[in-house]
Order: sequence, then C-alpha cells, then structure tokens
Amino acid sequence: MESQKKFTPTFSFEFFPPQTPEGMEKLRATRRQLAQLNPKFFSVTFGAGGSTRDRTLEAVLEIQAEGYAAAPHLSCIGSIGENIRAMLEKYHNHGIRHIVALRGDLPSGMAQAGEFRYANELVAFIRREFGDAFHIEVAAYPEYHPQARSAQEDLQNFKRKVEAGANSAITQYFYNADAYFSFIEACEAMGISIPIVPGIMPINKFSQLARFSDTCGAEIPRWIRKRLEGYGDDSASIRAFGLDVVTDLCDQLLKAGAPGLHFYTLNSAGLTTTIWQRLGL
Repeated sequence: MESQKKFTPTFSFEFFPPQTPEGMEKLRATRRQLAQLNPKFFSVTFGAGGSTRDRTLEAVLEIQAEGYAAAPHLSCIGSIGENIRAMLEKYHNHGIRHIVALRGDLPSGMAQAGEFRYANELVAFIRREFGDAFHIEVAAYPEYHPQARSAQEDLQNFKRKVEAGANSAITQYFYNADAYFSFIEACEAMGISIPIVPGIMPINKFSQLARFSDTCGAEIPRWIRKRLEGYGDDSASIRAFGLDVVTDLCDQLLKAGAPGLHFYTLNSAGLTTTIWQRLGL
C-alpha cells in the first residue's frame, strides 16, 4: 500500500443517466444533496455500445453547468474511432477535462467489437488524438475481471492501460479489504504507481446486489450473503447491516492509506451520505 499513501485522498460519486423526466428530477435532488459533501467529481455511466450516449452527455453538461466537475464514462467496444473522436471533441468544447475510459459491453445482438477491443486501445487513442487534454480514469479489478483467464493476465491488462496513459483508476466494488490490499501490492510489484481508488457499493437491496455481483464478478463474502439472506424482506435490517459492513470497510481502507473512495450511488444519496457522516469525512 506504500505507493497509495503519497496521494491526497479524493472522493467522488457515480450516477447513471436516467431514462425519464422523473428520474432526471430525482437525480437533481440527489446531486444537490451529495454536492454538499464537496466531492472532487461526479461521474456518469455510459450504456453498452453507447446506448445512453445522449443522456450521458445531457447529465454531464447539467453537472458542469452547476459548477461541479463531471467525468463522463466512455466505453469503446462496438464503436469506431470517428465516433469516439466526435464525442471527445464535444466534451472538450464544453470544458470537460476528465474521462472514465472503459472497454464496456457489446450490446446484445451485436457480433462485432468494432475498432477497439480493449480499454488500453481507447486510452492510447485519446492520448494520440488529444494529448494531455483529459485526465483519464480507468477501471481496476481487485477480484479480477470475470473474463480474465488468470489473475496474472488481468494484472497485465491493467498495466497496459496505465502504460497507454491512464492517470488514475477506480476499482470494481468489493467487500473484502484484503482483496484490495493484495491487488495494490501486486500492482506495486509491477511498477504501477498511479492512484487506485476503491469503488464502494452501499448495500440497499440484497436481490439487486446479488444480481450485480453475479454479472460483474464482485464477490459477496459468504458471511455477508448469509446474513443478508437471513433478513428476507426486512429492508430496514438489510440497510442497517449494510451500513455497518460498508462503513467498516471504508474505515479500514482509508486507515490503510487508500487514495480516496468512489461511491456507486445508484442515483440515491441516503446511504452514501450516512456512510460519509459515520466516517467523519
């Protein structure tokens, strides 16, 4: 963890672009609440194959117009360089200087990956076309990417993104602090020294969390899973237990020198704000 202790901790919150006017209004209320915590930036996700491209842009420009730093996600799979360049030019013209560069998922029914297959190719493209105009954030996987053939292969993939020009990384969420510490040690051994900020997923609904985790390869430790299953439909107990688990995890990470926290808010402020207050941030 030594390489991470030299960075000033940064805190950030992630949203997804709403599909309805009501969802947009709810996000505005969430954003106003979380803005009081003075995050370094708000990030906004990008659907498979750019399916939410316009809504991502709309959300990001609204955040920017309110005077906050915004970091749109940009996924490259299923895209061509021309479209990515146009998107980046639009962001740059609007004063956006922070990008979360991802491989992303191939939309269902699409057989071809397009011009880019991996996130390191997208990072290299941004650097080639725009130099240092953007701060580039990439993804990291303490419990390894679900499609990686081995832990070592996944680390090499991460190193390629760093060598292509990534400035910092945000991890997939996890509930086992040792997975993060072990990942950082492995990165240090490979000479990777950029800040790697832990991604934090507050626990609200167990069924939703289990579905997310099965998809993205994030492990719910057995003792947590069993406790959550045991609460059944008792949502108040699930939230209370989840708050204890996630607050303790964040506390461990920060005390060990993690360079900040990135909260996956699911467009809701309550749990994130409570964890923040409990940590005394």
